[in-house]
Amino acid sequence: MANDAFVVFDRVQKSYDGVTLVVKDLNLSLPKGEFLTMLGPSGSGKTTCLMMLAGFETATHGEIRLNGRNINTVPPHKRGIGMVFQNYALFPHMTVAENLAFPLEVRKLDKSVRDEKVKRALDMVQMGAFAGRRPSQLSGGQQQRIALARALVFEPELVLMDEPLGALDKQLREHMQFEITHLAHNLGITTVYVTHDQTEALTMSDRVAVFNDGRIQQLAPPSELYEAPVNSFVAQFIGENNRLMGTVTEITGETCVVRLDSGDIIDAKPVNVSKVGDRTQVSIRPERVETNKARLRPGVHTLKAEVTEFIYMGDIFRTRLKVAGHDDFVIKTRNAPDQIRHQPGQMIEIGWLPEDCRALDAP
Repeated sequence: MANDAFVVFDRVQKSYDGVTLVVKDLNLSLPKGEFLTMLGPSGSGKTTCLMMLAGFETATHGEIRLNGRNINTVPPHKRGIGMVFQNYALFPHMTVAENLAFPLEVRKLDKSVRDEKVKRALDMVQMGAFAGRRPSQLSGGQQQRIALARALVFEPELVLMDEPLGALDKQLREHMQFEITHLAHNLGITTVYVTHDQTEALTMSDRVAVFNDGRIQQLAPPSELYEAPVNSFVAQFIGENNRLMGTVTEITGETCVVRLDSGDIIDAKPVNVSKVGDRTQVSIRPERVETNKARLRPGVHTLKAEVTEFIYMGDIFRTRLKVAGHDDFVIKTRNAPDQIRHQPGQMIEIGWLPEDCRALDAP
């Protein structure tokens, strides 16, 4: 573990029944000021990790440290951590200002100090004019801003957020994603954010921890997760992905040849395969597929494909193809004057650079 880590999970496990582990040997460290997102499907262990860090759940095994201090037995209210939940958790009988002042009263701060901190926190989220209103008089987006301000009002070094934008509509959600990220980085706050929304994770985070079955499958910056998934679960869970099943027939350095189950031959980058004969799921992102053979290196294998659907989406064209026995293969091309608009029933040739296609584990 890095000595400068601010948050550390050291071999942490969690079981509710003494038999089944919902979190398995978690080792994770965050430097100060990082925005880390825990991403994964329901039941993957991400929220349990957040609750253990907050103190609402206790680790069955291992150690959780905050700023070098073991906090396994420290109660939640003594950890100095800000929390933001999906349901806002605002007190309905209190005004906005009273909601924000509450955590400061618990810390026994003088009224003049409380008033100053409340004003500063409300100004941070551009809600200074709403101090006298009650939560019921606010919209969902306004309530979420107040919940965020309350988590920041006592100036914590660590803020935890559990699906905080899940109840908002798409446009407001995207706006709040920017606001939260901007605030966290400007204030230098270490943030742990839990979501099952991959787009949210990719747009907001310094790093993303992808969870499945109680383990981190990959921990990396968003671009690396998308461009270089380490296994078939991450490839499928992050972004849109085309997958084809086959068997490795040749490995030469950074390239391998795969015979697809359809009998077609393709080139790929060997990631989770080690020898000839290994079964593999090859992964290729829709925007990496080329329909212009002239853009590919000589000798690169191509595939015949039948266009089944063409969708105009404004900035991009989305084309569905039947390829190597699969009818769910998708390519995305930018809307440009020189871009061909393929028609259903048309036969085309597709290919890709081997480094853009990854030979992963066969699930």
